[in-house]
Amino acid sequence: MSEKEKTVDIKLVRKKILNMILPITVERVLQMAAGMVSMAMIGRIDTNAVSALGIGNRITQIVFALFNGISIGATVYVAQSYGAKNHMKLRSVVQQTLLASFSIVVILQQIIFWNSASILSIFNPDPELISSAISYLRIVSFGLPFQAIMLIVSGSLQGTGNTRTPMLISMLMNGINLVLGYTFIFGAFGVPRLGIVGAGLSLAAAQFTAAMVGLFVLFRSNGILHSLRNRSFFKFDFKQITDVLKVGLPSSMESLLFQFAAIILTRAMLSFGKVSFAAYQMGMQAESLSYMPAFGFSVVTTSLVGQCIGSKEPDYGKAYLKETTKGSILITSFAVIFLIFFPKQVMGLLTTDQAVISLGAYYLIIMGIVQIPQNLAGVFGGALRGAGFTKVPMITAFAGLWGVRVPFTILFTYVFKLNIIYIWGAMGMDLIFRFFLSYFLYKRKNIFKTKAVFEKSVD
Repeated sequence: MSEKEKTVDIKLVRKKILNMILPITVERVLQMAAGMVSMAMIGRIDTNAVSALGIGNRITQIVFALFNGISIGATVYVAQSYGAKNHMKLRSVVQQTLLASFSIVVILQQIIFWNSASILSIFNPDPELISSAISYLRIVSFGLPFQAIMLIVSGSLQGTGNTRTPMLISMLMNGINLVLGYTFIFGAFGVPRLGIVGAGLSLAAAQFTAAMVGLFVLFRSNGILHSLRNRSFFKFDFKQITDVLKVGLPSSMESLLFQFAAIILTRAMLSFGKVSFAAYQMGMQAESLSYMPAFGFSVVTTSLVGQCIGSKEPDYGKAYLKETTKGSILITSFAVIFLIFFPKQVMGLLTTDQAVISLGAYYLIIMGIVQIPQNLAGVFGGALRGAGFTKVPMITAFAGLWGVRVPFTILFTYVFKLNIIYIWGAMGMDLIFRFFLSYFLYKRKNIFKTKAVFEKSVD
């Protein structure tokens, strides 16, 4: 260890990680719990409702993937600008990302609303399923613009190290979704019983409320955009928008690659029947017991590595990465115990259907085995994104999804005609492959000697 490395204050490093990770972990755990409760409410209707929710969300997740990537681009710019104390650049990035994102998402919402039947037909669902899914998708499409706003707000705040405010907004959103969901789905408090339509209404209302609170936070007196509370806010800076998109779109593409692959997987899994697909849907929700909390380490790594790139403190960046890696392993290990050794009990929290519980337990065991490699790959990806290397995680995702997951799914389903458990096995193979590839590519990149992204855009 060099003399310079010895000057790194490990206690300070751990304290900063802890201050950031605790709100994100609380947010993710509460989000996971709210998602499990919501899925449990839908699960009390029937398997058709669960499947309709699944294919409807598969479409909205494509839009989420696009803007989540753009928000990552904003996070990288904000983190590095914040580290360099370039507050003018920071404000410009947040302003322009909000303008561009809202303009794009409104167009996408209209496309989805008016073409929901055609879009959902790609899953080849039966008439009863597609009817429910169309109703759900049209309603939740109205929440997409507000979801995009929240992604940009959260990404911007997290880039400055503020993870507490996004946590509080997320708690508010999930609370509203649960209360309204119970009311609308089951017809409580004199409200008509709306079933899956009620689930869509409650989600859209919660997203609207969260977006309004998020904008208030940005524009309040001590907010990032306080100085832009005038007509000049609505002026587009296409150079700045292009710079953010260059960094963010590879992350969008990474997520979109997953969503497009998921469409193929969803269609394959629907061929096994509604019980199998419901087991997969609920298994994914239960799996978030591990993934949601550990995902926070990826977010923290992106922000802290980005700040160290901006402030030109590579030794601190290395220390942050080392500590987030250790933290990810620790928190994932606890969740893995539940997934592998108590899968039926976890599934039983979501549904009373014994066929779904028994089948979904196999999914949880397989995913439990690969959780640590999956979450470590997320940490390495977060470090690469924080340094501006957003194309590398995209390449890793492409190789895993389209080189392993999709080909083996097609092979197992349509050629060998094996059961759905083999598809889940292919998913596990993909995640292990991506872990090794992520680590290899990370080692190839000397991320702590790169320039900040706003410096590259000037060159």
